[in-house]
Amino acid sequence: MREPIQINRKRSDSQHKAESVAAGFPALLVAAERVASTVSQGVHGRRRVGQGETFWQFRRYEYGDSVQQIDWRQSAKSTPVYVRETEWEAAQSVWLWRDGSASMDFQSSEKSTSKRERASLLLLALASLLVRGGERMALLGTGMLPATGRAVLPQFWSMLEANAGAANSLPQVETLPRYARMVWFGDFLSRPEELDKVVRTYANLGIKGHLVQVLDSAEELLPYDGRILFGGVESGEGDVLVRRVEELRGAYQQELARHNDALKAIVRRYGWSLTTHRTDHAPEPVLLALFVLLSEAVGG
Repeated sequence: MREPIQINRKRSDSQHKAESVAAGFPALLVAAERVASTVSQGVHGRRRVGQGETFWQFRRYEYGDSVQQIDWRQSAKSTPVYVRETEWEAAQSVWLWRDGSASMDFQSSEKSTSKRERASLLLLALASLLVRGGERMALLGTGMLPATGRAVLPQFWSMLEANAGAANSLPQVETLPRYARMVWFGDFLSRPEELDKVVRTYANLGIKGHLVQVLDSAEELLPYDGRILFGGVESGEGDVLVRRVEELRGAYQQELARHNDALKAIVRRYGWSLTTHRTDHAPEPVLLALFVLLSEAVGG
C-alpha cells in the first residue's frame, strides 16, 4: 500500500549484571521469546520419532544434537565434529521467509507496529517454538542449511536485520528437499499471478506451505478523510494525490477483498494455507494457529 503523508534505591551488583545482559540482547528476540513462551503453554512439545536411512549430508555438530548422530569416522578426518543427516531429517525441515521489500515498512501511525517488525516477530517466535519441538529450519534465500538449537535464533535475527534473501516481495525459487515445509510472512500485495507462479513451482516439488499475510489496519479500512497524498514506497511507484479519500473507501475495500479472494484460491489450488494478521492485533492467536497447522502436517 502507498504510504499516506498527512497534510495536516541503590541497585545490587546482580541487578546491574542482569540489566547489562538484557541490554545486549536484541529487543525483538526478547519479544519473540515472550510470545513463544505464551503460546507454548497451550501446546505440547513434539519431537520427531524415528530416523531416515538414506544419507543426505554431513554437517558440523551443534549444541542440542544427540551424541548418537556424530559420525566419528568423518570427524576423525578434521578438527570439527560432524554429524550425519538423512534425507528424512532434511525433508522434515521448515524453511522460513519474510518479505523484506519497502512496503513492509508501512505503519499507519507512530504508535503502531510496522509490518516488517511484526512479520519478524512472528517468524522468530515460530522459530523458537520449532526449536523447542526439535525441528530443523533455515531462512529461505540465505544459503544456510537447516539447523536447530537455541543458537539458530540470534542467527535468524541477524539475517533478518541484514534483510538477507528477502529484498523482493516474493521469495525466489530454489532447490529444496522434497516434502519440506515452508512458512512465508509478508503482505502479499503483489499481483496474484506472480504468487501463483512461485507457489506452483514449490508445490510441484511436493512442498507444502503456509502464508501469513501481515497488514496494517489502515490497509484494510482506509480510515482517511479529505485530501491525502499517498507516497509510493516500492520502486517505480509515484505519488498520488486523492482529494476526497472517503469517496474511494468502498471501491478500495472491494478491490482488496477481490485480491485476497484470489490469494485464497491460489493456496487452495495447491493445498497450502493462508492466514491474515493485522498489526493492531495480538500476535499470539495467529502464532498458535500456525503452529497447530505445522503440527497437523507432521501428524498427518
